[in-house]
Amino acid sequence: MRFKTIDKQILAIALSLVAILIVPILINPVKGTSFLNSVLNSITTNFGPLYLWACLGIFGFLLWLAFSRFGKIRLGNTKPEFTTFSWLALIFTAGIGSGIMYWGIIEWAFYYSSPPYGMAAESVEAANFASTYGMFHWGFSAWAIYCVPSIPIAYAVYVKGQKSYRLSTACRGIIGNKADGLLGKVIDVCFMFGLIGGIGTSLALGTPLLAEGVHSLFGFEKTLTLNLSIVVTLMIFFCICLYFGLKKGLKRLSDWNLYLYIAIAVFIFIFGPTAFIIATFTDSVGVLFQNFFRMSLYTDPIGKSGFSESWTLFYWGWWFSYAPFTGMFAARISKGRTIKGLILGQLLGGTLGCWIAFAIFGNTSMYFQLNNIVPVLDILQNEGAPAAILASLSALPLGGVVMVLYLLIAAIFLATTVNSAAYTLSDVASINLREGEEPARWYRVFWGIVLTSISIVLMYGDGLKALQTLSIITALPLVFIILLMIASFMKWVYQGEKDGIHIYEGAQYDKPEEQTVEITIERGKKNKNKGKVIEKENMI
Repeated sequence: MRFKTIDKQILAIALSLVAILIVPILINPVKGTSFLNSVLNSITTNFGPLYLWACLGIFGFLLWLAFSRFGKIRLGNTKPEFTTFSWLALIFTAGIGSGIMYWGIIEWAFYYSSPPYGMAAESVEAANFASTYGMFHWGFSAWAIYCVPSIPIAYAVYVKGQKSYRLSTACRGIIGNKADGLLGKVIDVCFMFGLIGGIGTSLALGTPLLAEGVHSLFGFEKTLTLNLSIVVTLMIFFCICLYFGLKKGLKRLSDWNLYLYIAIAVFIFIFGPTAFIIATFTDSVGVLFQNFFRMSLYTDPIGKSGFSESWTLFYWGWWFSYAPFTGMFAARISKGRTIKGLILGQLLGGTLGCWIAFAIFGNTSMYFQLNNIVPVLDILQNEGAPAAILASLSALPLGGVVMVLYLLIAAIFLATTVNSAAYTLSDVASINLREGEEPARWYRVFWGIVLTSISIVLMYGDGLKALQTLSIITALPLVFIILLMIASFMKWVYQGEKDGIHIYEGAQYDKPEEQTVEITIERGKKNKNKGKVIEKENMI
């Protein structure tokens, strides 16, 4: 059972905080949610610009780091554990969850009907920015937030020889031995609490979409019971994958998911409005690069439209709440890669993966609206986003088949995200794990049950919206923790350069050490020297 590997203090604190959240919301969901919303409004009003500047600064820092001399540092003198495809698949599917399947096809509609910068709703200008803003929110900036924690964590473990993938470990360069004390545990619990909020957000988006699909395909009434049944089914699937571990479970699931994702994207690209997809995507890339800094720092203090608070700040908070988790997970699977490879793999690979969704799925849905094929905006307003998503898919050739595959991919995306989160939580709440050792199977499954059970309880108490709000609130301390990790990493990396401990790109990998075993063989014959023949063989 390996109970000795469990960090009982971190486990108890994390679960206690979760209980403190759940009980008040179950007792009085309205007042509990109202209180959290007031806290959220205060944070976005007073600290909103901090999120924007932090995100832009992190993106600039990663670009500098990747192309500096430090970008050539290899994170461990060994061959990468996973192929590049599997590595990117694990990072991509763990990082975006089913959210990309939800927002990728419908997000444009919100911007088109309520555009930023004082544009007229449903105008040509609004349409241009509507097809661009999703690519911005799920693009370089988002993946920069995801990527930045992975660098100090991977450096701490593979270069400095630390034994843990925790955030507190990556901060050790600044806080020293306090990483093992109360301060370190506070840092790790903040991460765990933020991740639980982020997972709640993913479940909040994924479950209604799957419920709408079940309703459309089988006619089941959309009720709380249906939502709970979907979450319980997913929980069973999560636990099976967690039982088989990282290589046999999560790796295979991520590979299959990415294959299906690419397949359905190619199908829609070929049989959908191909010319419109290409032209609109091309235009969107131009709009994005031309307005990148404006979009990154837009607060609208004069017009006070609330666009930044509703979208950009929400997304940045969501990314920050997930970032330590994706950083830990990326670090765990990136041994042997260079810092530059780790940065570009996430920034380019993750961004292009998300852009596929907005370019193909989103622009197809927009095409249906603009050409009066599907009244997407009307369905969105009257029946909700899940119904508008499925209506767009149904309008494609073989629409029923496409819809089923789309829902399957969304479910697998959600599964890989929760699996990766449970894996990471079990890793953080463990002690004395050897390098390469995975947390106990039962412990990984336990965290999978905890994550989905929290969502079930909150869904029953109508508190899932509160958990979404909480994910943004808990992101605030994580911004400062991530900045602390960057400072720790820079102190380490300059010291490592002085000490000559870095292994750079192009250096030979370590080979397995040769073990010499002496074997005595008695042949039963005597040689010229009248002694028994003694032979020694070296076995590698």
